Amino acid sequence: QSQLVESGGGLVQPGGSLTLSCETSGLSLKYYAIGWFRQTPGKEREALASREGLACIDNDDDSTYYADSVKDRFTISRNSAKNTVDLQMKSLRPEDTAVYYCAAAVFRGSLGSRWLRPRTMSHWGTGTLVTVPS
Repeated sequence: QSQLVESGGGLVQPGGSLTLSCETSGLSLKYYAIGWFRQTPGKEREALASREGLACIDNDDDSTYYADSVKDRFTISRNSAKNTVDLQMKSLRPEDTAVYYCAAAVFRGSLGSRWLRPRTMSHWGTGTLVTVPS
């Protein structure tokens, strides 16, 4: 059974940094692209489409693609030793408060905005909450 598990969420002060990890099981990173998404707390029951795509990484040469809103502050990377895909976040702001999800889909084509669309992804984790107080 394929599973994605996020970790690393928590409370961080404005301007601080946090690294989230996405650990996969039953799903080979050799074939899957991994993306990070987020959703405003309390809206987890809303449609999947309401999740904001942040960053993605392919399965081939670790090419990455970012949403404009985070590309200068967030970094996605693959940690082969731990079999995780991490999202390093810096200069965090109150508006970054959200439930963060990782997701996966068999990689085809090339990286681009399509990989930041929730409907592209076939597997999802259950999310980890990041809180940045105002």
